[in-house]
Amino acid sequence: MCGIIGIVGKAPVSERLVESLRRLEYRGYDSAGIAALIGGRIERRRAEGKLRNLEALLAEDPLEATVGIGHTRWATHGAPSVRNAHPQMAGRVAVVHNGIIENFAPLKAQLQAQGRHFESDTDTEVVAHLIDRELARGLEPVAAFKVALDQLSGAYALAVLVQGEESLVMGARRGSPLVVGEGQGEMFIGTDALGLGPFTNRIIHLDDGDFVAINHEGVRIFDRSGQKVDRALRVVPAASALVEKGNYRHFMEKEIHDQPDACQHTLSAYIDPISNTVASRGVDFAAIDRLQIVACGTASYAGMIGRYLFESLAGLQTDVEIASEFRYREPALRPGALALAISQSGETADTLAALRWCKERGIMTAALVNSPESTMAREVDVVFPTHAGPEIGVASTKAFTSQVAALTALAIAAARQRGRIDADEEARLAGVLLEAPRLIADAILDDGWIPAIAQDIAKARDVLYLGRGAMFPLALEGALKLKEISYIHAEGYAAGELKHGPIALVDEATPIIVIAPSDALFDKTSSNMSEVIARGGRVVLITDAQGATHAPDSVKTVIVPACDPLIAPLVFAVPIQVIAYQVAVLKGADVDQPRNLAKSVTVE
Repeated sequence: MCGIIGIVGKAPVSERLVESLRRLEYRGYDSAGIAALIGGRIERRRAEGKLRNLEALLAEDPLEATVGIGHTRWATHGAPSVRNAHPQMAGRVAVVHNGIIENFAPLKAQLQAQGRHFESDTDTEVVAHLIDRELARGLEPVAAFKVALDQLSGAYALAVLVQGEESLVMGARRGSPLVVGEGQGEMFIGTDALGLGPFTNRIIHLDDGDFVAINHEGVRIFDRSGQKVDRALRVVPAASALVEKGNYRHFMEKEIHDQPDACQHTLSAYIDPISNTVASRGVDFAAIDRLQIVACGTASYAGMIGRYLFESLAGLQTDVEIASEFRYREPALRPGALALAISQSGETADTLAALRWCKERGIMTAALVNSPESTMAREVDVVFPTHAGPEIGVASTKAFTSQVAALTALAIAAARQRGRIDADEEARLAGVLLEAPRLIADAILDDGWIPAIAQDIAKARDVLYLGRGAMFPLALEGALKLKEISYIHAEGYAAGELKHGPIALVDEATPIIVIAPSDALFDKTSSNMSEVIARGGRVVLITDAQGATHAPDSVKTVIVPACDPLIAPLVFAVPIQVIAYQVAVLKGADVDQPRNLAKSVTVE
């Protein structure tokens, strides 16, 4: 999750680029750099480490220009170094980039076969070469940019300079944030309103798939098909820039859309995308005989998904327990186990108490947290980070998927350490996991089904969610989301348990939401749907395109991008969140601050 900035200014930009990067340094601090147009040429300055190292370099060797781009990096492709720092250049083009280009390897091989030379280990350099190649073929910059974008797969935000184009900066976003800022005779693009805060409070939030060209005259915005479009300009109060909703009606909606970026940033802490190896973050899973997960609420459902992954991939016995119950029953836990707490805030009282109970008995402790300075992070033996960024809405969305992403990566690492998979399978699974940000973005964009489904569910008093395997925890999470923000009673069940009681609740007034990708369990879940339909129940099926072709005729379907079963919990999380959000909006509920709930529960 890197920070990017671009300025087409009237005054010198170097200091302003650095000032913006200082506000964005929370997004990455492995290296930083800027590039500027000087006399028609691109010059750049880059430094490894914290932003102050770039500032020192610029003090010795300044750049005097009025057009430039800047970047503060969280390393993904390529180790932190000057050669891998952004901006990356090729020919006439300089690029800064947030995200992951999933198909960079075949693109790089293609470009090398055409005689192009690469100087870094980054995926970003591929983008620069693609644009430069199209410029060399005679295309003007915006057209060359569009051709390059059409070849990219992944979640990304970009800012681009072209040599000889004295007042042009181009940008694009897919799955990662990018905004445009409007000044007096100046224009800006950046990661968020916070980064543009020193220069303007007039902000345009781009839609996913948009690309832009800014110059002194203003901005041209194009949608992903290349059609010129208009996007609304908003005045952002300076004090609220850090937690600004943008074009979104609620923070929850914004945070649903933040998930590709949050997932990508989290995965970058675990996966080397060059070698597709997965780090265990200092834990030897081969030496652990049992994994005990403790958590509350949504985090416990992430832990339940983790249990499926650790047991099926790594053969590691894994138990998940609600933290508020764990320490009161004197669990049979001995040294040799790893106690893993999952918490967005790292301050959840029950989870913290469970951790301390384990620590007092000599058990190794770890915390999967989004807050590196939290109490849990300070007290445990090992910290597993998530990098979801601030989550304002009480109902967890991006924190949940970031937790699942991290647990998936750790399960792959555990499987390798315990000899359950070889290096080739580790690389394959890591590659699959790196596809998740793009597929999450695709799931968010595919929202044509929302109005009719939400209208129907909003009328219900009770809703049942069903799922099998890793979709069972998602059924629990879907029910929790719906009840906590819309106040509709909802319950999640394992689909195989339907006949053991819940089927008595089925009638024409109770929607049944079934989460079922077209995997090995689909046929069994389809039988459960038939049982519901036979009793007059109304079924909403969340599945992929293949699953939809096998659904009973009376079922309403929500189509999710097809994906490997490994990442299905991440991709299928999106529709259950959006359904809950849309229903709550229709019912006029306070989505971000539902009654009786707090974001972090710091008392028992």
